[in-house]
Amino acid sequence: MTTPSHELRRLREDDLDALLALYDDIGLFEPGSDRHKLEQTWKRILASDLLVYLGVFVGGRLASTCHAVIVPNLSRGVRPYAVIENVGTLESHRRLGLGSIVMRGIIAHCWEAGCYKIMLASGLQRSGAHAFYAALGFNGRAKQSFVLTR
Repeated sequence: MTTPSHELRRLREDDLDALLALYDDIGLFEPGSDRHKLEQTWKRILASDLLVYLGVFVGGRLASTCHAVIVPNLSRGVRPYAVIENVGTLESHRRLGLGSIVMRGIIAHCWEAGCYKIMLASGLQRSGAHAFYAALGFNGRAKQSFVLTR
């Protein structure tokens, strides 16, 4: 497999539109979202040292992303844990290894932050995603997730 020339980096303030376009491509963006609220939330995200959004850029275009929340913790020797969310790659850039690049980057960040564990959840029907996460070292049988949504 040939991986195109890419850049892995933290997302910045001027990456918001590219991130929303990627989210739209993978079905995570809700059209009609309040632009002011999006911009204010993005500023809050970027100001926090507990949140990290990474992206893989190909030819200057955001092609793959994920983010992690580093959760401070009083147990486990006061070591934090991480939750990874919103993992996705543009449909036109899948199967090029970009998802692995961004995931390995976020995992490295979490370990460097001193996390004792890294968690993520994936829909039960997404067997391809489950194989992808397992190949990265995640154990799909270590815990069971329970989700409440609104």
